[in-house]
Amino acid sequence: MQHAKPLPSYLVQRYHGWKATTWTENRAWYRRLAEDGQRPRAMVISCCDSRVHVTSIFGADQGEFFIHRNIANLVPAYAPDGEQHGTSAAVEYAVTALKVAHLIVVGHSLCGGVKGCHDMCSGHAPELEEKSSFIGRWMDILRPGYDRVKDLAAGDQLQALEKEAVLISLENLLTFPFVRDAVEAGEMTVHGLWNDIGEGSLEYFDPVAKRFQPI
Repeated sequence: MQHAKPLPSYLVQRYHGWKATTWTENRAWYRRLAEDGQRPRAMVISCCDSRVHVTSIFGADQGEFFIHRNIANLVPAYAPDGEQHGTSAAVEYAVTALKVAHLIVVGHSLCGGVKGCHDMCSGHAPELEEKSSFIGRWMDILRPGYDRVKDLAAGDQLQALEKEAVLISLENLLTFPFVRDAVEAGEMTVHGLWNDIGEGSLEYFDPVAKRFQPI
């Protein structure tokens, strides 16, 4: 920490603006959140991509969503191996402690992580195959999705793989016993969405039709 620099001035200015307006106008609400604790209605698992902003898409208030972001909005399969699992820990907390009513996975267009997986699996990114690549080993979760889309027309593969990232995450969520139990008991619902950033459109996965449908 010896080389730490002051916070960029534009962030300091934005903070003071927020404190003087939004916080001041909603002081009672923020204090209630602090004193009563969080009671989010839903957990949202979305991508780290800076263009993905689920609170804006849904007009959500502070305290409404428990949000976990990672590369390509992926959920690994249940693996109680004693290792460190950030995404799995977030899911466990949301379901067992916060008792969220909905669990939502949100994928998106032009996902860099998904493209990295496609490049790796198609032999165009050997550096991601290295054991030392954190991105490559994380994107291994999506390898089964690549196998499902590799025979599609080249121009269709990336978007299809983006949607496979959502589907594989939904499949893996149901390998967690506490998720499966909550769903089977009717205490929680699980949903998959895909957002086209440029068009502002949103699609949901219809488990009956087994395809993504526009909202």
